[in-house]
Amino acid sequence: MELPLIPPMLATPGSLPPPAQDARWAYETKQDGQRVVAYLPGDGSVRLRARSGQDITGAYPELHALGAAVGATPAVLDGEVLALDAEGRADFQLLQSRMGLAHSPGRAAHRAATVPVHLVLFDALHLGRHSLLRRPYTDRREQLAGLGLNGPSWSTPAALVGHGEQALRATREHGLEGLVCKRLDSVYEPGVRSRAWIKIRNMRSEDVVIGGWLPGRGRLTGLPGAVLVGQRAGGKLRYVGGVGTGWSEAERTELAGLLRAAGTDRCPFDPVPAVPGARWVVPRLVGEVRYSTRTREGMLRQPSWLRLRPDLAPEESAADVPDDLV
Repeated sequence: MELPLIPPMLATPGSLPPPAQDARWAYETKQDGQRVVAYLPGDGSVRLRARSGQDITGAYPELHALGAAVGATPAVLDGEVLALDAEGRADFQLLQSRMGLAHSPGRAAHRAATVPVHLVLFDALHLGRHSLLRRPYTDRREQLAGLGLNGPSWSTPAALVGHGEQALRATREHGLEGLVCKRLDSVYEPGVRSRAWIKIRNMRSEDVVIGGWLPGRGRLTGLPGAVLVGQRAGGKLRYVGGVGTGWSEAERTELAGLLRAAGTDRCPFDPVPAVPGARWVVPRLVGEVRYSTRTREGMLRQPSWLRLRPDLAPEESAADVPDDLV
């Protein structure tokens, strides 16, 4: 059966719903992994697509058996691929070693033996010959639960209805990334960043685009001492600061090669920041940074590097840009 391609619905950054509306929302753990839409045509096969639409089936051979688990019922399911640390928590840095191997089946199989992944399923978008997109969240979750998909490399965790304060507190106590609040009557909006889904991060972090770097000194000679980052607003890449901490030696060395390969004579920021000695790059690398707050000018205060985000396109970094940068 030919299944429809469905871009994933996205959550909007925000805060918990008011207490009076708490019972109208479901709460799910915000996962720190790679968003995936799974296409299961009912013939035992599976096709996995990333948020960008890229086919990444080959990167995760342990998930290929999901097709047989679903059986003969065609389905399109939404979820997140995770790599778990020794304490059972999602670790994006571990997952990065599995990403980008879609066209290297031998390497993917070898890596799967040492860094296995787990697919968390949280929505059903299509089932049998019927689209579920216009059905409310509660109906879609019921359909998903009815599939009984709990196996060695995938699961369908239950969502908590109401009790948002307790749910958010639990994510903080267990060191989890955050919470996603989903309105019970919400339909599925493909490719839309909707207010019907609210994401709450326990740490203040945002995605940024690398537009340049500064050479390191001393022991960092030949390596980037800092990267210059921006966020898209009003159709432009606006400079929001320099990030010089947060890397391991291996990560800084890897980043040096990526930056040299992306070098250009043209500054991608508009307006051009006054940063003496800057080396500019084509703005195609997306990363995530942690920071304390923003200045009145929109600059990130005390930023530190968290990770590269090879699963995101540069255009997606506009998601959390504050209004005062537009």
